[in-house]
Amino acid sequence: MAFAVGMLLAGAARAQPTSILLQLPRPAAVSELTFERAAADCTHPFGFSEGQSIEYQLLNTKGRATNTWRYRVLKISTDTVPRKKGIPVVVTRVQLKSGLYDLNNRVLQQQDLTHFCRNDTTFTDGMATINYENMKSFRNRRLAYTVTPLAWPNQPAAGSQLANGGVAVQVSSPMVAIAKVQTMISQRTVLAGPTRVTVPAGTFSCYAVESKREVSTTTRPDLILKNSGREVNYYDPVVGIVKTEFYDKNGKLVQTRVLTKR
Repeated sequence: MAFAVGMLLAGAARAQPTSILLQLPRPAAVSELTFERAAADCTHPFGFSEGQSIEYQLLNTKGRATNTWRYRVLKISTDTVPRKKGIPVVVTRVQLKSGLYDLNNRVLQQQDLTHFCRNDTTFTDGMATINYENMKSFRNRRLAYTVTPLAWPNQPAAGSQLANGGVAVQVSSPMVAIAKVQTMISQRTVLAGPTRVTVPAGTFSCYAVESKREVSTTTRPDLILKNSGREVNYYDPVVGIVKTEFYDKNGKLVQTRVLTKR
């Protein structure tokens, strides 16, 4: 995913925030089907189990593989969070180790992630959206992360809005703040579902969620480099995100991420 964000950022220039949604062509896999009850719960978020390996391939505009994301489930734990009023909330946490590999199986980057589930919703770690290409120029600096997880409900309603998510990184030296680097996923709208989506790992019953993806670097209040595009995620509440399509600001498909192994 970080690789895709780097592509979106290329050629970024100073821009003003906008609330205008890009009108992208609706993917062929999306249909206006009636929602059905998803067979998912928080005992095993996205069907994860300890020791499980998951893989995704990144594909270019010609459908050719460019990189591979590999994940391994390290630990699943359950906590009970007390509330001032009402029944305590049970939270299931999933710790994963992820790595991005090139076609020669060389590691490009590694990352630890924590997903969790409570009530009827799984939340993926906002750190998974981080733009490492943007961070390369800030090596050996102090980094402070503000992470907002992304919600994926078991039974979303068509047309409903999901909460924003992503990550903000404050870059500083011992004496001064240097920059703020952000990847924000916003305007998250459930398009339709469930509908059948086929990827190398199989065929799954998925909901489609379209979002705005904005990557920005702020070095001072009057100097903000940003770029935005759209992404469409297809997710099955039982198995997680199955497919992601990344579009540039003009609505052109620039990369696809597909589940290849579970």
